[in-house]
Amino acid sequence: RRQHTCEKNMAFTLYSLIQAAILCVNAVAVLHEERFLSKIGWGVNQSVGGFGDEPGVKVQLMNLVRSVRTVMRVPLIAVNAVCIVLLLLFG
Repeated sequence: RRQHTCEKNMAFTLYSLIQAAILCVNAVAVLHEERFLSKIGWGVNQSVGGFGDEPGVKVQLMNLVRSVRTVMRVPLIAVNAVCIVLLLLFG
């Protein structure tokens, strides 16, 4: 009988879940405000609200994007390097 080898390659592991999360954080980290976000109406000028107003979902998402770009820039370099090394070592 032949063993199916594709079952081994299609495993859903914790490492693949972590890789997916890292890819999503990388995608958020590379968004450029003037080139991409302002063209779809998510720039700095569009998020101005009044004093005491609750920030909307769009403003909160833009704050999240700015925070990820600011805080995660240096740690993402290290995390990406570790992922590359692990992929080179273990396939």
